[in-house]
Amino acid sequence: MHVDDAERRVLQRRTLVTLSVSQVLGSAGLTSGITVGGLIAKELLDGDTFAGLSTASLTLGSALGSAHLARLMTERGRRPGLVTGYAVAVVGAVVAIVAVQQRSFPLLIVGSVMLGAGQASNLLTRYAAADLAPPDQRARAISRLVFMSTFGAVAGPVMVGLGEAVGRGVGIDELAGPYLFSVVFFLAAAIVTMWRLRPDPLVIAGGVRRDGTPRTRVDLLGSLRLVRARAEARLALASMVVSQVVMVAVMTMTPLHMRDHDHSVQLVGFVLAVHIAGMYALAPLIGRLNDRIGGYRVIAVAGTVLGLSTIITALAGAAPSLLFLGLFLLGVGWSGGLIAGSSLLTASMPLEHRTKVQGAADLSMSLMGGLAGLSSGFVKHSVGYHMLSNGGTLAAGLLLVAAVVALRQPRPNTVTTPS
Repeated sequence: MHVDDAERRVLQRRTLVTLSVSQVLGSAGLTSGITVGGLIAKELLDGDTFAGLSTASLTLGSALGSAHLARLMTERGRRPGLVTGYAVAVVGAVVAIVAVQQRSFPLLIVGSVMLGAGQASNLLTRYAAADLAPPDQRARAISRLVFMSTFGAVAGPVMVGLGEAVGRGVGIDELAGPYLFSVVFFLAAAIVTMWRLRPDPLVIAGGVRRDGTPRTRVDLLGSLRLVRARAEARLALASMVVSQVVMVAVMTMTPLHMRDHDHSVQLVGFVLAVHIAGMYALAPLIGRLNDRIGGYRVIAVAGTVLGLSTIITALAGAAPSLLFLGLFLLGVGWSGGLIAGSSLLTASMPLEHRTKVQGAADLSMSLMGGLAGLSSGFVKHSVGYHMLSNGGTLAAGLLLVAAVVALRQPRPNTVTTPS
């Protein structure tokens, strides 16, 4: 379907509005459940050594979902892929409720994996936002979707107390209550996307053949070889992966660290809300900064902020004020690494490879985040929360060094073909 520039701008505005609404709903659905996932796991296992398995399972589900949803998008477009991810997450939230009621940790893991499909859809919307954007506005389009997550993502943790009350009101375990919100929000996101994301931005951009035949298969190893062949793509992927690993590891164990110091569940929710605000609220500024000074410099800034945040959390102890500050900066650093990395990755790839590389990048990011979530409980139990934070400082420092080295190298030509 051929469209002129004026029609393309109109379609891009419609796409951004639709994706913004679905992102608010999807983020609320995700954070409603993820806030209590670690606490439920700790209660079911009577300890925090394996409590990170809940978050790890969700990020594993996100990794698997990214690959399958990217394949579906390559074959049929963005809309079917996003709707499928949200629908699977609805079922996952129901399974998590049953798991809490039955006191079944394995069932909780199954539900968390399925919830990860919702996270995969939330992440992949940023690429859908860039499909029709001019090359010099891609970061701003991506950052708008990241920003819109603020409203849903902050609402989820703040509504933990209400969710517990709703759970008691309907006769289920209070920790299962927030998952009821996950069901409602993910279902609404699926409906909005199915109804409003027409025409499909990837189809209009030419990323799907009109007969529905995929241009290329989504092949992880092949996609990673494409990334390895381009220096800017390697830095982009490193930015996304390191940001995710540091954020997930520290964020996952912060609620348990706070509970060790007898902080209330409500205070835990507020700390996570501030963290999530850091992840999303400054995204428009980061996007504009990226389009103005370039992804390399923004990645260097992201590495610096991530390192500072983990230094603060390592020193925080039981002080809520330092945890608020550290978790906020952790979110800001993650946002910078994600936006700059996503934009740089998109710019570095020709259209025929773009969707499959995006899927492979999100798979890698989510898989490594899942491993970070899984190992975070062992690290905290063995050497303490402060040493977990120190590990994050080291990873952030390596990202900063990589970005600085890349800035001093001759710049490769990025792909500037309209998306």
